[in-house]
Amino acid sequence: MTSLKDIRLFTTQQHKCSYLPDQEAQTLFIDPEFQVEQSHNSRLSEIGFRRSGSHVYRPNCKNCQQCLSCRVLVQQFELNRRFDRVLKRNSDVEVAEVDSIIDDEYFLLYKHYIAVRHGDGDMYPPSREQFEAFLLKRCDGTQYFTLRAKGHLLGVLVTDRLENGLSAVYTFFDPLEEKRSLGTFGVLWQIHETRRLGLTYLYLGYWIRDSRKMRYKIHYRPMELLVRQRWVLLTDAMLPP
Repeated sequence: MTSLKDIRLFTTQQHKCSYLPDQEAQTLFIDPEFQVEQSHNSRLSEIGFRRSGSHVYRPNCKNCQQCLSCRVLVQQFELNRRFDRVLKRNSDVEVAEVDSIIDDEYFLLYKHYIAVRHGDGDMYPPSREQFEAFLLKRCDGTQYFTLRAKGHLLGVLVTDRLENGLSAVYTFFDPLEEKRSLGTFGVLWQIHETRRLGLTYLYLGYWIRDSRKMRYKIHYRPMELLVRQRWVLLTDAMLPP
């Protein structure tokens, strides 16, 4: 296996942060031509990198260190009443692995999801090219899971299997099915799947203390955060007032 020390790294120019409007962001990413195997993805995830399409990156901002990698300790995770209600509301949902999500059925759901849920973000307007670059580019260990009820496509989970857990790459779903809380259901299913596989962690990307969009992640506890390249348990003292 190629050592991580031998992988070329690049940085972007500073640009406007998508989550904290008063901050400038900069990103460190590995050579996009590098063939990422499961072992590489696992080691990179442990040191704070994240995969998006063919890009494996981590924040490298000069004046802000709020983006902290987070992972759920799935073996210690317990359902609360809210999570139990979400599972009951989705008891009719069937989750199945598929080889690809290239068909129009998946793109049209993604397009609808982005337009309704992220119309003010940098992913809008969605295009077929964006969809394919973002979600059809895969690495060793990438899996696609569909959520269906009575044959109707409700959502898609894009997940990377790592050596010590799963990484929730991206989830998109029918934005009109609000009562189902499909985003929450997707995380709960991936926690269950990680536990079923006998693995330790579900990686949920980055938690940003001052970003309202990221606050949902702290409900999946116990959770660890990567602080100064050391994984520490999230405590109430770390949360915003």
